[in-house]
Amino acid sequence: MSFQKESLDLVFVPSGLVLMFGYHLILLYRCLKLPHTTVIGFENNDKKAWVESIMQEGDHNKNGSMALSVIASNVSAATFLSSVSLTLSSIIGAILTSNSNILESNFIYGDTRPATISIKYTCLLLCFLLAFSCFIQSSRCFIHATYLITIPNSNITAKQVEITVIRAGDFWSFGLRSLYFALTLLLWFFGPIPMFVSSVVMVLLLHYLDTNTTPLHQHAKQPAKHPMIG
Repeated sequence: MSFQKESLDLVFVPSGLVLMFGYHLILLYRCLKLPHTTVIGFENNDKKAWVESIMQEGDHNKNGSMALSVIASNVSAATFLSSVSLTLSSIIGAILTSNSNILESNFIYGDTRPATISIKYTCLLLCFLLAFSCFIQSSRCFIHATYLITIPNSNITAKQVEITVIRAGDFWSFGLRSLYFALTLLLWFFGPIPMFVSSVVMVLLLHYLDTNTTPLHQHAKQPAKHPMIG
């Protein structure tokens, strides 16, 4: 049986996806069991200290203003990325419905059949839609945190606010990971070999960025007699 270049997609594309998914499964395990070895765990430790600082007794107006400013910047960033993801999704949807014949060039070493190209567009569209959903949920959690922080004369604890803020950060991370997957799938349009190479490079880069070797900062514990801001 003679070798066909279309067969490369059946080898390199699944290999690249398995590499990406495998890395993120290992990262998930480390986040759950060994959070101090990951940048996500390092950032969550600082977020907990920030919430405790905001919810402590003291100048409530000052603390509340500072908290709203920090959360507003996060909401703005999440809203911007969700808008970008939705815009790219709309563009891809328009290309799908137009039955465009672009990227069927003979210079692309791989499967360039219309059915395969439709699969590429669909996978890319799903990544951008997932990123859009995650960034929207991140904004929702941050906004919910503002309600919790600014409720006057409430018995809401710092732990409740902490859970909401960290959940917002988790959605933010999921959205970014979806964009990372979208980047590798985007290179699939130029052939399965660029897609596989980008997956390897992406995993190596993410491993470097996600690994934390700095000991977690031991933040001073804040008093929690009356943890709510008025």
